[in-house]
Amino acid sequence: MKRKAALYIRVSTDAQFEEGYSVDAQKEKLAQFCKLKDIEDYEFYIDGGWSGSNIQRPEIKRLIDDILADRINMVVVYKLDRLSRSQKDTVYLLEDVFIPHNCAFISLNENFDTSTPYGKAMIGILSVFAQLERENIRERTRMGMYERVRSGLWMGGGRVPFGYDYDKEKNTLVPNEKAEQVRQIYALYLQGYSTTQLAAMFDVSGDQHISAILDRETYLGRIKFRGETIEAAHEPIIDEDTWLRVQQERARRSRGGSRSSAYLLTGLLVCGKCGAKMRYQKWGSGLKIYCYSQQKSKPSLIKDPECDNVRYDAFEVEKAVTEDLFSKTASVTAESRSSADVVSAMELLKNKYRHTADKLKRLYDLYAADGNELLLETIEENKKQLSEINAAIENEEKSKQAAGELRRKREVMTNLCSLWDSMTLSEKKKALRTCIERVILTDEDIDIVYTL
Repeated sequence: MKRKAALYIRVSTDAQFEEGYSVDAQKEKLAQFCKLKDIEDYEFYIDGGWSGSNIQRPEIKRLIDDILADRINMVVVYKLDRLSRSQKDTVYLLEDVFIPHNCAFISLNENFDTSTPYGKAMIGILSVFAQLERENIRERTRMGMYERVRSGLWMGGGRVPFGYDYDKEKNTLVPNEKAEQVRQIYALYLQGYSTTQLAAMFDVSGDQHISAILDRETYLGRIKFRGETIEAAHEPIIDEDTWLRVQQERARRSRGGSRSSAYLLTGLLVCGKCGAKMRYQKWGSGLKIYCYSQQKSKPSLIKDPECDNVRYDAFEVEKAVTEDLFSKTASVTAESRSSADVVSAMELLKNKYRHTADKLKRLYDLYAADGNELLLETIEENKKQLSEINAAIENEEKSKQAAGELRRKREVMTNLCSLWDSMTLSEKKKALRTCIERVILTDEDIDIVYTL
């Protein structure tokens, strides 16, 4: 099989218009080389707009395939870094691709030819320096980015947080029309809505996106960079008190405080001796509370197998906790808030339903006009989304009825103490978890840590 020369050209997006690096400039120099060497059979391999940091490029892959198939006897580039900027990749191409298949490598700028011993040695050395320079550039870029962030400016580029736009002139974030949605997400989460429920109300990619929004310190006017939190120049969307309350609520839910249980203080009880959680346990005709470290059947919950904390009468602990809570809330009257002050999840869902329904109608009109089969998949996706939103609306209506009943009771009561006997167990538990972070039991002592 007759073998030919391969003239490889790479142009990165950064160097596309630099003199001497354009495709035409490299083609001219490589063609002149072939003319001087009387090489008539050659082919260009051109990767336009590709970085040299790796070899995941279409034309260099085709070049490698042709070398492995013994169609190439020589690879010529204008400059070594056109082949690769990575020492590892350069060594791989030379030692594992070119040399084993008797394919010479020539770089015009450095005047190296791997068919000679001197060329083989110098190419390896030059590859090391090319890699070193690239590492220096990366380090300078990182340092420049760090100094930029330390001055309060946004790091630039993609991944702009939901609720902000990036002002390239001022190098900072600017709240956009979705900033109000961020405030609504925080408010609704504090009202008890889950991340899954919130994802159904807003134009986000899912519950993980909601979690990321709830955890971002960017909304406080700060930037987290390389483990450091820096006060930034952009306008905050969330106040610090709201953000901290959301973090406390997220921590509480992660501890399992939102799980349903037949017992009033489940999820709030902590052993004051070893720090383990505590549980309810039926004991004869009564009900006890004791430390999980004393239950060998669940080793993952054991903090100290020698824990000797006492076992408590559950009803006595509940009575002590509620009486202490009543004494603290006795002077707190029912809060009067107009409907305009509370974020309406139902209205958000209905708006999203109307928007999706209108979009679906337009898709049907487009399909009726030209019969484009590609629209069918989009139509089905929107139908599914419409169904999910409708289900969320139905759930919201059920929750609204329950919340309305609780609100009706609160309107006629003056404080939690007088309201308590008319509340359901679920309402009592929610009230407790709103006011109490944890209850620490140590021998005869009960220490209540309040969130208020």
